[in-house]
Amino acid sequence: MVSPVKRTWSRRGQTPTFRTRIDHHDRLNLFGILLVSPKGKKIRLSIKSCWDTLTGEKVIAFLRQVLRLVRGHLVLVWDRHPIHRRALVKQFIASQKRLHVFEFPVAAPELNPAEYIWTQTKEYTAGTAPHDKDELQTNVFAGISRTRISQKRLSACLRNSKVAWFD
Repeated sequence: MVSPVKRTWSRRGQTPTFRTRIDHHDRLNLFGILLVSPKGKKIRLSIKSCWDTLTGEKVIAFLRQVLRLVRGHLVLVWDRHPIHRRALVKQFIASQKRLHVFEFPVAAPELNPAEYIWTQTKEYTAGTAPHDKDELQTNVFAGISRTRISQKRLSACLRNSKVAWFD
């Protein structure tokens, strides 16, 4: 995740500039999952971040983290991102009896509640122009924390996804 720049003001004819020491290739990669109780009464957000490239090993590490958080069976519904379809990830999923995986349709991010977490985080960080990677990480985690502590924001992610998650 990079800090998105939305609208800004400047004098007519003068392009606004944001000074930062972050290389445009530097980005904070995030894994996120909404953990919803069976009846939908309680929602939690679990996040894992890394600065380097996402790999199948990192997906597996995140899934292990989630499996430690949840007792019993876990139904995982995620998008068809290539990182989720790696052979190593598929082997790990096949070895986990309590993990049941389903995929969203292709090109349907509006169905994925996690996309709304990222939307809220981008809204929070928009226009902040962090000076370095530490400041970017602080801004992103502050946005995530704002969403994480609010059941209202978390349930909005589910409601906006246009999927009937509960009866």
